[in-house]
Amino acid sequence: MTKTQKTQNQSLIYQAKDGAIEFNADIKNQNIWASQAQIVSLFAIDQSVASRHIKNIFKDGEVDAKSNMQKMHIANSDKPVALYSLDVILAVGYRTNSKTAIEFRKWATKVLKSYLLDGYAINKKLIAKNYQKFSQALTDIKLLLPKDSQIAAENILDLVADFAQTWLSLDAYDKDQLEIKGTTKKRIKLEAKELELGIASLKVALIKKNEATEIFAKERQTKSLEGIIGNVMQSFGGSDLYQTLEEKAAHLFYFIVKNHPFIDGNKRSGAFAFVWFLQKNNLLDKSKISPQALTAITLLVAESNPKEKDKIIGLILMLLRKEK
Repeated sequence: MTKTQKTQNQSLIYQAKDGAIEFNADIKNQNIWASQAQIVSLFAIDQSVASRHIKNIFKDGEVDAKSNMQKMHIANSDKPVALYSLDVILAVGYRTNSKTAIEFRKWATKVLKSYLLDGYAINKKLIAKNYQKFSQALTDIKLLLPKDSQIAAENILDLVADFAQTWLSLDAYDKDQLEIKGTTKKRIKLEAKELELGIASLKVALIKKNEATEIFAKERQTKSLEGIIGNVMQSFGGSDLYQTLEEKAAHLFYFIVKNHPFIDGNKRSGAFAFVWFLQKNNLLDKSKISPQALTAITLLVAESNPKEKDKIIGLILMLLRKEK
């Protein structure tokens, strides 16, 4: 550990070598409190820096001052000392650029990634028994999210929260029994040229907004996209391999994101192809496929282990499934 401090209730707060904030405390009130001096010591910053950050945290409404600051008398002090909650401590850590604060953020991101990709940090059996605690756990995890997160992790958490009741009620996630069948059976034709024109329109729009360059959606090899569409639409003995429209949409999405047919823009192209296909077949439900949900599920596909393909496809199909 690098730093230690004690509050008036004998809580011990320190930063370990891996950047983790750890503590030992009497947390009967379900919170940790630290003085400004302790926060200064914890993140190795000047008191003026800590003071400025705390002021701005309250001013911006990131943390409510009324419930996250209190004045108390402590030993060896002849006047009250302002104490700040764990919410404030974390917020200061994200706004500070000291070496120790950077190590803290690296640790926090690593922990968050474990929550998102591995799920081992949350006991899923307890989640199933108590959904309210699960929702609160998600809220608590969001405290660890940097505002400028490059992986849009908060959107992933929102997606998990939105559909958690469905997953938990089926008890399918833990058992790897996610259903990989859709519901809408309809024979259709899908030509590569149609989708290529759609992606070309997306490319023009993105270039105009300076959000893409000429290499966006440029194929690595000739007819790469056509090959993916061929896989999605393939049939045997007169029956489609992927028999429902939802399955076709999910696999089109998955193959474009994971197979990297383009030099640049595979995730954006895959997400576009997904909603384009759904809209084309009157399956696009914007109440479910919101921009945030689409971003989240795209990142889950991109970061997933190829061995978990069926599980990811199952999650996508659950997103598309109509309520009965």
